[in-house]
Amino acid sequence: MEAKTPSESRTVITDLVLPSETNPIGNMFGGELLARMDRAASIAARRHSRRIVVTASVNHVAFNKMIPLGSVVTVEAHVSRAFKSSMEVYMDVWIEDRESGIKSKANEAIYTFVAVDEMGSPVPVPPLAPETKLEQERFEGALRRKQLSLLLAKKIKPEEATELKALFQ
Repeated sequence: MEAKTPSESRTVITDLVLPSETNPIGNMFGGELLARMDRAASIAARRHSRRIVVTASVNHVAFNKMIPLGSVVTVEAHVSRAFKSSMEVYMDVWIEDRESGIKSKANEAIYTFVAVDEMGSPVPVPPLAPETKLEQERFEGALRRKQLSLLLAKKIKPEEATELKALFQ
């Protein structure tokens, strides 16, 4: 299988925060943002694999800034690493200032998707070839994050988490 670049999976979804999507103090519900991120990430994973994909896990979400009613929100997703049948998708969430138009990073998240066939069985995905420094950093971090997840789930032994061990030696 031929490797693909993160830019080939790039997905950008831009939308407005409406009143029905906000809490009593006028900020976007976290669950609404999670749903938007899930949609963007699933499109990115599908673009990379060209297969049906399912959300396997929400690995990390950082709600760093509140997103007020009326904000223009952009979710940008890229595949950050591909494993055998799974893909880590990294997302950056931007909000646009209503008056100046200046964009600032509000949140970020990392989801994992698995490519499946029509029966729901995992299928192989193409490898990922990072091109930029940021893509390389996220690519390398993905293996550590995967090993940590497997270690915490007791699916690997500590001595098998070679990338994690290297951080402490």
